[in-house]
Amino acid sequence: MTSKELDNAISKALEYILSLQHDDGYWVFDFEADVTIPAEYILLQRFLGREIAQDIKERFKNYILRRQSSDGGWPLYEGGDSEISASVKAYFALKLLGEDITMPHMAKAREKILRMGGASKVNVFTRTTLALFGQIPWHTVPYMPAEIMLLPKWFFFHLSKVSYWARAVIVPLLILYAKKPVCKLEDKEGVRELFLEDPEDLRYLDKFVSGKPLKNAFILMDRFLRKFDPYFSRRLRDKSVSLAEKWTIEHMQGEGGIGAIFPAMANAVMALKILGYPEDHPDYVRGIKALDDLVLERGNEVFCQPCNSPIWDTCLSLCTILEAGVPEDHPSVKKAVEWLIGEQITDVKGDWAINAPYLEPGGWAFQFENAIYPDVDDTSVVLISLLMARAMDRYKQNIEKGVNWIIGMQSSDGGWGAFDIDNNYLYLNNIPFADHGALLDPSTSDLTGRCIELLALLGFSNNFPPISKALQFLKKEQERFGAWYGRWGVNYIYGTFSVLMGLAQLGKNKSEPWIKRAVDWLRRCQNPDHGWGETCYTYNDPRLAGKGKSTSSQTAWAILALLAAGDLESDELKKGIRYLIDTQNKDGAWDEEEYTGTGFPRVFYLRYHGYRHYFPLWALSSYRRLINNGKTLEDEVRLSSPAELRLPALRYKR
Repeated sequence: MTSKELDNAISKALEYILSLQHDDGYWVFDFEADVTIPAEYILLQRFLGREIAQDIKERFKNYILRRQSSDGGWPLYEGGDSEISASVKAYFALKLLGEDITMPHMAKAREKILRMGGASKVNVFTRTTLALFGQIPWHTVPYMPAEIMLLPKWFFFHLSKVSYWARAVIVPLLILYAKKPVCKLEDKEGVRELFLEDPEDLRYLDKFVSGKPLKNAFILMDRFLRKFDPYFSRRLRDKSVSLAEKWTIEHMQGEGGIGAIFPAMANAVMALKILGYPEDHPDYVRGIKALDDLVLERGNEVFCQPCNSPIWDTCLSLCTILEAGVPEDHPSVKKAVEWLIGEQITDVKGDWAINAPYLEPGGWAFQFENAIYPDVDDTSVVLISLLMARAMDRYKQNIEKGVNWIIGMQSSDGGWGAFDIDNNYLYLNNIPFADHGALLDPSTSDLTGRCIELLALLGFSNNFPPISKALQFLKKEQERFGAWYGRWGVNYIYGTFSVLMGLAQLGKNKSEPWIKRAVDWLRRCQNPDHGWGETCYTYNDPRLAGKGKSTSSQTAWAILALLAAGDLESDELKKGIRYLIDTQNKDGAWDEEEYTGTGFPRVFYLRYHGYRHYFPLWALSSYRRLINNGKTLEDEVRLSSPAELRLPALRYKR
């Protein structure tokens, strides 16, 4: 590989990503989940009584059918095994779109679903969908009474004890569970043919599990409470529903919808409909628009996104173009910085303030609008991008507020979760409603590494209390084979990249045994084609850590991790650089169909269409800077002594 080849690859990729920036200064790329989101959008339109144009119907069909596996089912990610809940929802949506069930692909889907155990084996969210359309009785869904709204904070279950996404989904769902609405379908539209038994005979779908006493205790509680539900006070039920309604309305005031995520937004508009809100009510209209804004038309296909990702895409793109050599006074940089500054949330105390009432706002969200729920990941990377753009002097107050918020959001275990502090009531993952195992938002290694990276760039060292606590957390979380678990990206490659990027800014490298273990693991994981890849199935079977088809984004993460650890001269690194250059397409980007983002491990994965644009370019650019100058841009902008920032959150973290 010559320096000319490297320069050409960087120039092509840089030119292409700059061309994708919006006039307002942001980048936003398509954001794709599995077929359940477009299927749920189609089902939602039927529930709300909204017609879908015939052309859009056909293009939704095209998308869903393209995603169908050869065995007839639908997977949770590209190349994955067919999954029962995704398959049932996709089949159901196709029927509502008018697909003939005698068609070979429908017959094949039906056969596969029945071989997987039939529709009674679906997860809780799909069960709820089937109940909403009268395909199974309401008593088959977990018991979630509206009286949850009345529970005190000290009780074993409280809304503040679950994650933001669970909270935003649950509250409007409590209204649906209390009212038990049923959208009437014609017999030909239902999916009774997907059951091995008569759905009306179904009773207890949450089964006892040997060796899981807590889970079994919650199942017993569920059955006991359901039995006595008819005797509960109607007055209290009505009061609870009113509180859930009030909470829902308060949390859907922004243009992005409640929580700015599809499942919560869909539950909210369904709840308003059954509560009698007219279709021209401002809250209902705004909720519908937020949902419709997630629908993307791409050629002969249409699909619905789980949310949008402009803050994330913009701060990562900004880091990338700066590392690639775009100067801080370039119009693209200035526009991106100004747009990001305008998106900072400084006047809203969201749900995070329940556990930190003393903390002033200052974070950034993931979406265009989600003021109640800023997150640690976006905020830390936005701040890193601003530091790389040398924006400290001009926007010191904004950076100060953001850094203070990050410090205030550190959990007591030394790590950081995404949206809340100490959201680690792990026993709640045993309740029947939590069959997805992702009810909570505990500290994770990837976020903790990112926060260390930010604080170290600001000149803080190992003895800075937030950093010293975070280092203890990371040492405890490191796997025996050397890697770190990736909560928000697939999987151990992502976690290890996030941690090593942070540790590098503290001056830590492969000379330290714990980092050398991580480097050795990454080297061993390189594929014969010299790229890196990791399957989503590693969340089910950690023995597959670091194994999978090579992808551009995961290769970039591995390269950035090795560079961060000081592994500049290894054969594995150089071959990885060669892989990225050789696999670049004619546009200057990289092709990637695989899902390398994580929503909920084991149940919900994400394809960030921007990852193939910015991460490979970032890796190549960092390599070029290191071989030419011995420093990345991050190294150059790192302060030699702690920044003089007002950080009142430190007083509360001692």
